[in-house]
Amino acid sequence: MNDHTPALLIILPLLFAFMVSGMAWIKKSLCYPLAVAGSGLCAFFSIRVFTHVLRHGTMQYSLGGWEAPWGIGYHVDLLNGVVLVAVSVLAFINMIATRKAAAIQFPEKEGAFYALYLLFIVGLVGIVATGDLFNLYVLLEVASLTSYALIALGEGRAPLSSLNYLYMGTIGGCFYLLGVGYLYIMTGSLNMADVASLLRPLYESGAIWVAFTFCMVGIGVKMAFFPLHVWLPNAYTYAPSAVSSLIAPLMTKVMVYVMIRLMISVFCVDFAFSVLDLGSAMVWLSILAIVMGAALALAQKNLKRLFCYIIVSEIGYMVGGAWLGNAAGMTGAILHILNDALMTICLFLAAGTIHYRINNLDLDHLQGLFGRMPVTMACLVAAGLSIIGVPPTCGFFSKWYLITGALQAGQYGFMAALLFSSLVNVILFFRVFEIGYYGDPGHGHMHGSSPETRTEAPAAMLAPLLILSAGLVVMGVFTGSIVAAVIDPIIPAGLAR
Repeated sequence: MNDHTPALLIILPLLFAFMVSGMAWIKKSLCYPLAVAGSGLCAFFSIRVFTHVLRHGTMQYSLGGWEAPWGIGYHVDLLNGVVLVAVSVLAFINMIATRKAAAIQFPEKEGAFYALYLLFIVGLVGIVATGDLFNLYVLLEVASLTSYALIALGEGRAPLSSLNYLYMGTIGGCFYLLGVGYLYIMTGSLNMADVASLLRPLYESGAIWVAFTFCMVGIGVKMAFFPLHVWLPNAYTYAPSAVSSLIAPLMTKVMVYVMIRLMISVFCVDFAFSVLDLGSAMVWLSILAIVMGAALALAQKNLKRLFCYIIVSEIGYMVGGAWLGNAAGMTGAILHILNDALMTICLFLAAGTIHYRINNLDLDHLQGLFGRMPVTMACLVAAGLSIIGVPPTCGFFSKWYLITGALQAGQYGFMAALLFSSLVNVILFFRVFEIGYYGDPGHGHMHGSSPETRTEAPAAMLAPLLILSAGLVVMGVFTGSIVAAVIDPIIPAGLAR
């Protein structure tokens, strides 16, 4: 029996994007319900695909009936199955949570916003599900182009920040495409599984080394791996809050997934760790990313910008963990993709909720917010504690695996960087908490209310934020089950255990 569910993951949001775009000219009030339907169906079918993979193993789908390696195929295993669920579910929740903010920020552009939103989901879900190297590039550009447009919808410096992101993203995409071109020249195939089977006799070829390097550089730009991160802080800071809470948790994490997919499924760990022997160099670059991201965050006076540099540091966690060369490190890296996506969306949704009320995210305007927005600030506290790594939040457990992997690999510098970053995060978040709790509420008070007025965000914004905040603890409590059922089976045999 043919199961077309993998194709529906991409086709449904794509069709609904066209419907939303057309409806914007006919009846604008239907744009949002259509977008919710498209995003919700994508989340539903992602969960269905993942459930099938858990029960029956890897799911293969050939587009148009053209079997691999000649046709484009979707390949869903435990690794990308769980990432599919994370991407689609978080995008759906964010759409619900930012409804009111989007109505204010895009009063005349709601149709364009939701059409781009759905196309962004198409790109990310396609990147994760595809088993074809060139199709991955096409879908990467779909996600990138829509993210440029979404950021450019903002005001002030948003268009210029989007342009800078476009330049850097184009460079990254070109590097990845060049790498794929070298692979095609050497193997005559673009199917990931087929390329992997053909590469082993070619490991000593200089062209394969160049292909790997180009692919990793391109992905490094897309994931904002330090020092290739220069586009990220401005892009996410000046993007509208409804956009930054979508792109910030998902884009970089999906690119970390792509890096891991290439490492373990295309080039394989023997090539990465034995032939090229890049593990130590990549871990040291990750240490630099962690330390510099944390240090730059200390200098920030805007809440969203502070969160952006935390993302730069967190990317170092995942890249370093993947390159430690052992099972614990890879487990921590994969687990942190999920945890960091959840933590980051909590941070940016909380920031968006605060911005919705006070229209400012400079730290000196957050004074007294615990008294005026207690629920929002409680959710921010939960996300901050998870970023710091306080049990039983999920952030603690992925850091535990990463530190364990660092000890096993003898990479004490990486372990020290993780601890340093955690201490810096303590300073960063408790500075925010201190301002919000002890600050004078008369400074930068909300429009239309006295400084003492309790003016929480609407329930439609708070409910998703509360659900996600509770998810930080739920993910932590069930970490053992997630690792045993999802992550352990996909750790390559070539990694030390």
